[in-house]
Amino acid sequence: MAIITLTTDFGEKDHFAGATKGAIYSELPDVKIVDISHSVSPFNILEAAYIIQNAYSSFPKGTIHVIGIDSEINPENKHIAIKLDDHFFICANNGIMSMICSEIAPEKIVEINIHDRIQSSFPVLDVFVKVACHIARGGTLEVIGKTIHETKPIKNVVPYVNDDKTQIIGSIIYVDNYGNVVTNIKRSFFETIQKGRPFIISARNYKFKSIYKKYSDIVNFDIPEDKRHDEGRGLVVFNSGDFLEIAVYKSNSATVGSASSLMGLNLMDTVTVNFLKE
Repeated sequence: MAIITLTTDFGEKDHFAGATKGAIYSELPDVKIVDISHSVSPFNILEAAYIIQNAYSSFPKGTIHVIGIDSEINPENKHIAIKLDDHFFICANNGIMSMICSEIAPEKIVEINIHDRIQSSFPVLDVFVKVACHIARGGTLEVIGKTIHETKPIKNVVPYVNDDKTQIIGSIIYVDNYGNVVTNIKRSFFETIQKGRPFIISARNYKFKSIYKKYSDIVNFDIPEDKRHDEGRGLVVFNSGDFLEIAVYKSNSATVGSASSLMGLNLMDTVTVNFLKE
């Protein structure tokens, strides 16, 4: 049974997500549809790129991923279908795939060219669904598009490193549901530059000198629970996607606050890592 996932900025109020699922089921009644997220911030390509990169590999090989972010076609925003890591991705060529493509080379990319057969103001429903169902039936990419060799890049995917390798300058690319802020600094990148040196991580007026393996490592469990006062303490971890993340232990924006609210950290803010002499 084919699996088709949906990642969009449609939200839950409007009809768009439901209509897209209905169109898929009308063509393939036995298909399995999985919602990855419909809560991507409107037109936020970097946020969508982060979500799909961290979600897709949990699905079986052959899964088809429809990404509906900034998908209206125009001369600068073509539609593409990609086969990568034995998965298929259907989206606009607006940089969404550049985060994944920076780590894994696509096996095939086509620029979708079936638009002359479809009149549409809702391309996810009318174009992406047709392409997804074609692939789910075993159809090839060449039938629905012409081969191209690269996708449009996106800024801030790779952090900046100075010439003497003493500093990484990264950016916040995602704020999660807990208010934790995720940077574009991956563990492998960090460790390659670090080479075992001590460091200071700076974000606005906050500084951190250690990276925990998990959130609860900040807790001293030898102290009685009523005397710890750990909730609301800031820390740094490499998260489940291996991205450097600034978090607040047991964050809750309604009570103890979060990394975003307490530290004033938002999308595209700078996070700096300075490596020190041993």
